[in-house]
This record gives sequence, C-alpha cells and structure tokens, in this order.
Amino acid sequence: MDFIDELRNFSSRALKIKDAVTTEDATKTSLVLPFFKLLGYDIFNPLEFVPEFTADVGIKKSEKVDYAIVIDDNPIILIECKRYGEALDKHASQLFRYFGTTSAKFGILTDGINYMFYTDLNERNKMDLEPFLVFSILDIPEHLVSELKRFARPTLDVDTAYFAAIELKYTNKIRDFLNSLRSEPTDSFVKYMMTEIYDGKQTQKAVDTFRPIVKRGFSQYISDNIRETLKNAMKSQSDTEAIASATTELEQAPVAQIGTIQPLEENAMALTHDEIEAFVIVKSILRDFCDINRLAHRNSSNYVAVLLDDNKLKRICRFWFKRKQKYITIPDENKKPVRYDISHLNEIYNYADLIKGSYDRYLSKGALVMDDEEDV
Repeated sequence: MDFIDELRNFSSRALKIKDAVTTEDATKTSLVLPFFKLLGYDIFNPLEFVPEFTADVGIKKSEKVDYAIVIDDNPIILIECKRYGEALDKHASQLFRYFGTTSAKFGILTDGINYMFYTDLNERNKMDLEPFLVFSILDIPEHLVSELKRFARPTLDVDTAYFAAIELKYTNKIRDFLNSLRSEPTDSFVKYMMTEIYDGKQTQKAVDTFRPIVKRGFSQYISDNIRETLKNAMKSQSDTEAIASATTELEQAPVAQIGTIQPLEENAMALTHDEIEAFVIVKSILRDFCDINRLAHRNSSNYVAVLLDDNKLKRICRFWFKRKQKYITIPDENKKPVRYDISHLNEIYNYADLIKGSYDRYLSKGALVMDDEEDV
C-alpha cells in the first residue's frame, strides 16, 4: 500500500474515534503513537522512541518532553502532545524551552489531529516561533504528503529534511503573499503590472483604475490553471465541460471599459470544486468495477447526482453540498435514499462499500423507481 493510501486509511480511522478521545493519555495512545508507527518508527523501542524524555531547562531539572525520536543516541525530533481539541498555540513556548536544551533538530506539537512542525531556521539551536509545516491528518493536502514523508523513519535524512524546511517556509510565505495580492493587489504590484502592459503615466488615478483589472486577471489566471489540472485528472469529455462551466463566470465577463468591471453572475448550475472532487472520488471507488466513462453527473439547484450511463433512473448517489451541512445520499437495497453526513470529502471513502453496492444493483435489478428525497 502506498504511503498516501496509508494516510487516507489513518485519516478515516482518526475521524471515527476523535470524539471519543477526551484525555491527553487517550490522545497519545489512540492517535499520536499510531501516527508515528505509520511513519515507520518502532514506538515500542525505548532506544528509538523515548517516552518522557528528560530536557533540563535552566534551574528546572528533570523537565520532560512527551517523546523524543533518537537516532544513534542523539535526539533528533522532540514531540509534545496535548489533549485532542486543546489549543496548541499557547503550548509552543513549552516546546521552545525543551528545544534549546537538546541537540534536537525538529520539534513537533500535536493534539493527535493537528500537527505543527518547528525547527531553527532563524537562529541556530533556537526554535522558531512559527512552524514551517502545519496540517490536520483529517485533510492533508496532496502537495504536503511528500513533505511529511521526509520525516518517515525509512527515508529520514536530517540534513535533507532541514533544507526542505527552509524551502517549505518560504514557499508558504510566497503562497500567502500571492493570496493577499489576489484579494487586494498593492499599489506596488499594480504599478509593476502596468509597467509591463500599459504605456501611460502611472498616476494614482490610473493605479486605482487598474487595480480591479489586475485583480480580475489574477483570478482568471488561477482559474485557468485549476481547470487545466482538473481536465487532466478527469479525462472524460463530460467532466471537462463541467470544469469549463465552473469558470465561465470569470471568462465571460469582459472589461467594458478601463476602470469598469462587469459584475459576475453566479451560475447555480456550475459544479463547485468540492462537487467535482467528490465526483472524482466516486470514480476512483468504482474504477476497478466498471468503465468510469459510464459514470456521469447531473447538477440541480440543490444537489449533484452521480448516474450510470447518464440515466437518471440509475442513480448511484447524490451530493448535497449547497447547504451548510454537507451530506450524501445512497440508495439502499430497497432503492430508498439514505443520508450520510460528512464534514470532509475524504469521508466519502468511508461509504465505498455502499457506493459499490448501489452500482452492483443496477447490474442485477435494473433502474430506480423515481422518488423525491428533498427531505431525506
């Protein structure tokens, strides 16, 4: 099983048990230790994974950090655990004190679900105040999986991980900076863009006129890149048409004149990013059981239906993402829709067997009797 698949399985398990974890000890036993076991550490070997590691702080002796990962008798990673749901930020100072008294290169603060990775990029042997890597195991972005894998025991190289932390720190800062420019372009950024595309004088009035144009162009550029990525991932023509419609509002609202931007109208029938990703998840679940080109989707004002052969009587499931509470409905053996609430898209994998069962029934029992599940 690939590392990313192991993470998904662990994420599903953590989602099921997290609300039953009410103490710090339960957090360690049920969430933290299994996570580091997944990363390949021998959590039962006190020479490698040391519980209650002593880190004397000033005049305070025998101060202990919850765990230390030790390699060749040297502590490499310190791990401080808190009860699931407890705010982590206020405990960073505690890990900061421990870090400075050991030769450890990394510090991890966690509540079993949320993880904050620290190192000493700003000043040697002094833990940074800001983490270079932050994620929730319930929803790890795919681009961070490779970063996390650097800290797995079989692939751990301290120097490589440290230099990757430097890159990740500044990558995050660049991402945040670009996000801020996208939402509110600064005068200096607008002027830079005007230098490239505008021959007139860069008066303040001209800058103010160009700001919404720059903002609009930035959004269109990102939209085009997202659409192209999804097109490559989803393959089928019907999917690419859905992706195109999701960005129609950005493409079909031209600038009428300098400084006047036509307002965008919401396209209620365009699939959202979550709906597209959910459809991809269903296709991945059924990939080994049917030709995924037979799967289609139809959008309504309240839900997206996943259909076999684009036949509305062969409904595999529906996504109800247009309300505050997200949920899916899957027909049971009696062809009646059953509702399943979700908080993360990854939870759809928890119902893989039900989705497969819904598909299988069309192979043996035919189409659905039409029903109204608006109040499911």
